[in-house]
Amino acid sequence: MNEHKENLKEHQQNRKLSASELGDLFTNYVGDTLYCCMFDHQLTVIKDKQIKELLNKGLEISQNHITKLENLFNQESIPVPVGFGEQDLRSDAPRLFSDIFILFYFNQLTRANMTTFSDAIGTSTREDIIEYFEACLDENVQLYEKSLYMLLEKGVDTSPPTIPYPKKVDFIEKEGFTSFIKGKRRPLTALEIKQLQININTNTLGKSLMLAFSQVASSEALRQYFYEGVQLADKQISHLGQMLMKENLPTPKIMDTHISDSTIAPFSDKLMLYHTFLANGIGIQNYGLAISKVLRHDIHSQFVTLSAGIAKYSNKGLNIMIENGWLEEPPTCADREKLSKDTKGTK
Repeated sequence: MNEHKENLKEHQQNRKLSASELGDLFTNYVGDTLYCCMFDHQLTVIKDKQIKELLNKGLEISQNHITKLENLFNQESIPVPVGFGEQDLRSDAPRLFSDIFILFYFNQLTRANMTTFSDAIGTSTREDIIEYFEACLDENVQLYEKSLYMLLEKGVDTSPPTIPYPKKVDFIEKEGFTSFIKGKRRPLTALEIKQLQININTNTLGKSLMLAFSQVASSEALRQYFYEGVQLADKQISHLGQMLMKENLPTPKIMDTHISDSTIAPFSDKLMLYHTFLANGIGIQNYGLAISKVLRHDIHSQFVTLSAGIAKYSNKGLNIMIENGWLEEPPTCADREKLSKDTKGTK
C-alpha cells in the first residue's frame, strides 16, 4: 500500500488541483479562519476546564489547517483567501454563550465537519489532498467523540429516543407503508426518527445562534434578518417535533436559555452573517440526506418544504453579504464568452 502511494505521489507531483479540490480547500480555509475567531472568543469566557481543554485542541487543529493550506496555496501560486481574523473579533466582549452551549456548538460543528470532509475525500484525486482531508476527518471524529461523551457526562443527551427491538424479521406487504390510507399513518421507522432528531438539533443550534446574533448586530437590518432566522428555526423545530410527539416520543430541549443578555458583539457583522450562511448550508445538506432516507411521503414532503424555507432565507443573507462587499468570491471556471470578447477588442 505504501509503495502504491509513493508511486501515485511521484506520478501526481505536477498534477494541478481539480475544481472540486480547489473549491473544498477554499471553503475549508475560510471556515477554519471563522472557527478560530469563534474559539478565541469562547476561550476568553469559558469556565469549565474540560470544555476549555477541548476548545484549545479544536483551535490548535484549525490553526494547523490554516498553516498547511497557506503553504499549499503558495506552492500552487494561488492567492490565499482573506477569510476572517483579528479584525472580525472583539476579544474584550462579554460572554454571549454558556459553557454548555459552547460544548453543544462544538459537538454539532464537528458532526457537520465529518460529513464535509468525507465528501471532500470522495471527490479528490490528488494523493496529498486525499491525505490532508483524511487527517482532517480523523481529527474531527476524535473531537466529536470527546464532545459527545462530555455532553452526556454533563447531562445533555442529544441522541434520538429508544424504541422497542424487533421481535422477528418481516417484509412490507402494503403500499400504505409509504403513504396515507384513510387518514392513518404507520409508525415512524428508526431512520426516520434519526433524521427528525438530527434536523431538530441543527435547528436548535441555528435558533440560538440567530438569537444571540440578533442581540449584538450593529445594524437594525441585520438584527431583523437574524431574528427572522430565529422565527424560521422555531417554526422548523415545531413541525419536526410534532412528528415525534404524535408517536409519543420525546423532543429535544431548546438551548435559548444558554444565551446571555449581552448586547456587545464579540464578532463582526461580516463574520456573523457568513456563519449564518454556513449554518444554512448545513441545514439544507441535512434535509437533502434525510429526504433520501425517509419512506413516508408526508415526511418526505415536509422535509422538502422546510429545506426550501432555509434556501430562501439563505439567499436573502447572501444578497446582504454581496451588497456590503463581504462575500469573497470562490474559485470559478473561466468565463470563455468574456475572454472571447476581450480578445476581439485587442485585435
